[in-house]
Amino acid sequence: MIKNNFFKNKKVLVAGGTGLIGMQLCDKLIKLGANVTVASLDDYKSKKNLKFVKADLRSFENCLQLTKNKNIVFNLAGVKGSPKMTLEKPASFFVPTLMFSINLMEAARRNKIENYLFTSSIGVYSPKSKFLEDDVWKTFPSENDKYAGWAKRICELQSEVYEIQYNWKNISVVRPANVYGPYDNFDINNAMVIPSLINKAINAKKTLKVWGDGKNIRDFIFSSDVADGMLLSVKNKINYPINLGSGKKNTIKEVVNIINDNLPGNKLQIEWDKSKPSGDKIRLMDITKAKKIGFNPKISLRDGIKLTMDWFLNSKQNRRYNSFTEKN
Repeated sequence: MIKNNFFKNKKVLVAGGTGLIGMQLCDKLIKLGANVTVASLDDYKSKKNLKFVKADLRSFENCLQLTKNKNIVFNLAGVKGSPKMTLEKPASFFVPTLMFSINLMEAARRNKIENYLFTSSIGVYSPKSKFLEDDVWKTFPSENDKYAGWAKRICELQSEVYEIQYNWKNISVVRPANVYGPYDNFDINNAMVIPSLINKAINAKKTLKVWGDGKNIRDFIFSSDVADGMLLSVKNKINYPINLGSGKKNTIKEVVNIINDNLPGNKLQIEWDKSKPSGDKIRLMDITKAKKIGFNPKISLRDGIKLTMDWFLNSKQNRRYNSFTEKN
């Protein structure tokens, strides 16, 4: 956690602040004494000491207005969706991602923002046993993340060209791993692996059907840990990309077992559908650079999944997504 007064009384804009990372980040910024404004398209009831503005970041004029008189901008804005969605409806992901990012960073530059953070993605990497930051431009993104990966890469390049042409050095770029936690998208048709499995498991009767064989390895990180990494990046004025992951190997089978262990009722039978695609075999981050600036993930996968399940069971999100019914 940040212990000095770097963020105290700073005017901070968090774009996309109602998502699973953004909610955690805003809470931390408020505790650090920042004056926080959240920009999002989502409906949201403002907390004490938090200003909420409903704004479409595809409008450059909106971005100019939002960044006016701010000291720091965190760009977490994006289109949330499963790999399946980004492959079937790539324009719906690719185009808004570019528009959000290009507009907001350009508006921040014109308004002379002191510090800026862009949230990239693990999707920028090509398949490999471990992802190192400096390897990105030697390869192409995985075919399983082609459109999302290129969109984020292009936005990373924007930070590079601004440093070259405008000498704007205080732009941080973070590449989170597979993030999960409260306030995530739990729609089973358009969610990432952990929230999708949580929803399916909670609403299943006897059997949980899972794509693949469960052997795929992922780097999962809890949302509050990512928020800590973002704060560290800005505070330390890190102007090169850093990975924010756990650095630990966890299989999909482990995730399924943890979810099963934390179900309020009887355990489910697990049915693996090996005929269905399951993505790259391994996606693991090297977090050496992040550790050098004090990054140290605190929430274990088991604890994080339990916290996420407890939140889902006790929130409106469960009622929102409870249309799924297992036939078994």
